[in-house]
Amino acid sequence: MYRVSVDVGGTFTDCLVLGEEGELRQFKSPTTPQDPSLGFLACLEKAAKDFRRPLATFLADVDLLIHGTTLATNTLINENGAKTGLITTKGFQDVIEIRRGYKNIRASMYNVFVPPYKPLVPRRHRLEVEERVLDSGEILTPLNEEETQTAVAKLKEAGMESLAVCFLHSYANPQHEQRAAEIARAAFNGGYVTASHDILPVWREFERFSTTVVSAYVGPVVERYLNALVKRLEESGFKKNLLLMLSSGLVETVAHCVARAVLLIGSGPAAAPAGASYIGESAGRRSLISIDMGGTSLDVCLIRDGEIPTTTESWVGEERVAVKMVDIHSAGAGGGSIAWIDSLGLLRVGPHSAGAEPGPACYGRGGKEPTVTDSDLLLGYVPADFFLGGEIQLARDEAEEAVKKVAQPLGMSVALAAQAIFTTVNSFMADQITEVSTKRGYDVRDFALVVGGGAGPVHGAAIAELLSIPAVLIPSVAAAYSAFGMFAMDVGRNYARSYICGAKNIDIEKVNRLYDEMEAEAVAGFRANDISPEQVVFRRSAEMRYAGQFHEVEVELMGSTLRQSSGQASSPQGGAGFSAQQLEATVNEFHRQHEKLYTFRMPWKAAEFLTFRLRATVPRAPFHLRQIDEGGPDGAGAIKRWRRCWFEGREVDTPVYDGMRLLAGARFSGPAIIEETTTTVVVPANFTCAVDQWKNYLLTRETMSQ
Repeated sequence: MYRVSVDVGGTFTDCLVLGEEGELRQFKSPTTPQDPSLGFLACLEKAAKDFRRPLATFLADVDLLIHGTTLATNTLINENGAKTGLITTKGFQDVIEIRRGYKNIRASMYNVFVPPYKPLVPRRHRLEVEERVLDSGEILTPLNEEETQTAVAKLKEAGMESLAVCFLHSYANPQHEQRAAEIARAAFNGGYVTASHDILPVWREFERFSTTVVSAYVGPVVERYLNALVKRLEESGFKKNLLLMLSSGLVETVAHCVARAVLLIGSGPAAAPAGASYIGESAGRRSLISIDMGGTSLDVCLIRDGEIPTTTESWVGEERVAVKMVDIHSAGAGGGSIAWIDSLGLLRVGPHSAGAEPGPACYGRGGKEPTVTDSDLLLGYVPADFFLGGEIQLARDEAEEAVKKVAQPLGMSVALAAQAIFTTVNSFMADQITEVSTKRGYDVRDFALVVGGGAGPVHGAAIAELLSIPAVLIPSVAAAYSAFGMFAMDVGRNYARSYICGAKNIDIEKVNRLYDEMEAEAVAGFRANDISPEQVVFRRSAEMRYAGQFHEVEVELMGSTLRQSSGQASSPQGGAGFSAQQLEATVNEFHRQHEKLYTFRMPWKAAEFLTFRLRATVPRAPFHLRQIDEGGPDGAGAIKRWRRCWFEGREVDTPVYDGMRLLAGARFSGPAIIEETTTTVVVPANFTCAVDQWKNYLLTRETMSQ
């Protein structure tokens, strides 16, 4: 039996197949933007062919198929989602436009030259209805169903493809939202309808409304894609459940995600930190900076003490997305990023990308703009005859013509311009790493850089040199980095219930009732997918703050990690649930976490609980990677040729190693190039490279090791 993960990126679709013996095989295929499912199936076809089996026979032996996709993210960023309408409580029509006074999250609200925020739902498509629920859950004003039916009819007549229902305080009592959604679904005849209590049942109406609108906006696009993909997979012989990578670092079924499309924002990149953590553990390193540089974007995550950070404070473009997500910083820097000259005559790289179609100029598919991949080719780092294992023959002359577009205005030779592009994109990526490390108070020299993505290993060491990071870890699965991380994911869901109260007057029985509700919902969801309650593990946490603060800190409820047993929750200590003793321990943990994050605590201030959270998971099936043979420190036998490459401003003869022939224990100094089928590793002059037993490459800065 095989486990397969497929990550559809902006430029390439990655497929990783894990056999029973721990053998990993990687496959890449160009992404097909018009219909990503075609690239998905093409990648699986490649895998089946490599195993010398028909696709149907191969898929019949696939026990687990996990999929990560940037479709929801790209739909939101590119503003090509569905025409969306909003039905809300009378008087709250403008919540998603007023936001919290932000004019533009990336500029001063006082800058009159920045255009105002443009909401996903125009005001004419935001309709109000009479209803009112209090924060206690009490119904003050019943839902006016006649107004609701009229509003739905108007939005349908206006051509809306999707509808979001967002009522005030629906997290406390969803009755009105449920009824309004019923009316909308009946009138829309299968149209996409979502309600805020089903997307984000927590307080703060702006965050809840915004997240729900985003889900409605991307939902129809995601639904069409997933339905088409499932159909194609079934026709190709796959009979098991397709699981999707969530932004939270968990995996879920298609049925759950189709109705909650916002959970797929950041789907693919969210897996990379789990892969970094797994690789880091094998190398004895727990403090890591994970970067994933593909063809279109760069994703950065800082991992401290093996803990992958999550957040509910995310912005995607100009939209607030408050579901729990792996805390990843993304930027437009990849192999396809286009080099250009700005109005000041300065060289810039990105954020625009040549993408999969037409791709970089050197692909010979019609691209004319200079890209990072074009410069990598001209510098000798990327082979013209072995790109993607020889599947794509790169055209050096076309790369030169493209790079001339920036070389001539800058008065440079093509070679110097290529070096300038390489340095510029590396400097930009180093700045992005600084955003999540140095600017948050962490010293990058205390971390190892884990590099993934097809383009990442070409640039990883150069980035480390700029930041004085002492070690770079390049996994054997670097080209399918996010796809590998999916194997390290647990199946599960996150649940949340808001209950705002001071720690001194909290109703412990109410807290336990909230958790009983969430746990029952989780067990029912897992049972529907043929997962027994005994397998489910619960982790309870709460968002807390000092009275008067705006931001909160998530704290684990001390002593309350639960395992589901026969459908009934029971703590490891045998208690019945959250208790007064656990309350005291949790408040003390909040003080400790607050001091850890902000360097101070205020135990004399009242502590408040805001939202109680539950993470329900089924631990992933264990897996192991196959170790390679030992070969001693001399790797010279793996040199397959020499190539002229540019290092430190001069062209030098550089040994090119065949990655397939390098064995565990091999060690050599740069400059050197390692050619793998799906990526290329560049080892600069002041780095040494060591190969470990899992075929990972550890690059160490010699100046730091002396």
